[in-house]
Amino acid sequence: MIENAPCAYVSLSTGGRIELANRTFLSWTGYAADQTTGKRLSEFLTMAGRIYYETHIAPLLRMQGSFEEFAIDVIKADGQPLQMIANASEGRDAEGKPLSIRLALIRATDRRRYEQELLGARELAKASEKAAEERLQHEHEASELREQFIAVLGHDLRNPLASISAGARILDRTAQTEREHQVIAMMQTTVIRMAGLIDNVLDLARGRLGGGIGLDRDAGKPLEPVLMGVVDELRLASPGRVIEADFNINDAVNCDPSRIGQMLSNLLGNALTHGASNKPVVVHAMTRQQSFELWVSNAGEPIPAAAMDKLFEPFFRANAHTSRQGLGLGLYIASQIAKAHGGELTVSSTTEETRFTFIMPLAAHT
Repeated sequence: MIENAPCAYVSLSTGGRIELANRTFLSWTGYAADQTTGKRLSEFLTMAGRIYYETHIAPLLRMQGSFEEFAIDVIKADGQPLQMIANASEGRDAEGKPLSIRLALIRATDRRRYEQELLGARELAKASEKAAEERLQHEHEASELREQFIAVLGHDLRNPLASISAGARILDRTAQTEREHQVIAMMQTTVIRMAGLIDNVLDLARGRLGGGIGLDRDAGKPLEPVLMGVVDELRLASPGRVIEADFNINDAVNCDPSRIGQMLSNLLGNALTHGASNKPVVVHAMTRQQSFELWVSNAGEPIPAAAMDKLFEPFFRANAHTSRQGLGLGLYIASQIAKAHGGELTVSSTTEETRFTFIMPLAAHT
């Protein structure tokens, strides 16, 4: 049974010389019995295995009487190493005197290969993780630099834009023909649109650089005139388009009216850009018992499902077919204004209607 066991079996003298090697061991290593008997086991080990056995395994066997599952490489008759896993125990007499050492060995070529592959995979994973962290750090630094640049650029654009607006107002006072008034009105509309883009850029920088969008809450200031002013402004800027407004604001809303107006301007501009030109855009605002609700809806093609989750991300544009879409910041800024008020901006889109809805508590804390 020992000779043909499914594992190799080697019996050693107390001096470490081989007394018996079973047929399984001889078959695996390619040696004949007379080539192993009487020789030290260490003679059949690799240099590393020999050092490990003599300095680690043998002393521990003497101390504790056994040693389990240690890796060892045996040199076969053809000179190739055979990777093995061994268990060793020391036989002793009644007085505890060593009599022999017995080793049971199994081939571990596949196991050792798997272990090496796992180690390689772990090292590769560590390298990939480190590379990913470095890329993330570089992207963070680049993003921060870009947003600082945007903030500076936004501030620098205000001065020339203010000069253009002032010049247009002066020209309007001396304009004599209807055509001149139309051109000046177009200039003023463009200035308003550019000012809105700059405001969005600055708000992006504030939000992304940690300061957040600031609010100047005033529950005592009527909100409806502000919203109506936004609607009138966009009616003037979009001749031929129908904007229906229905306001029912009966309670004070603790909000920043100018920011809510900015949100409505962004949502209404988005609806005019993407909605069906032959159908009205509807604006509705009302107060309920504990909340204020504002929504803007338009007819037209529904928003693609793949774009729904990204609509409120900066610079995202679901469909870049028109130059009126600007920088793709309008919806992002609107969502940030909603969050700053402790509310939420949501969207639903079907073949019949696309609607953006903002809801906030009436008594939001400052």
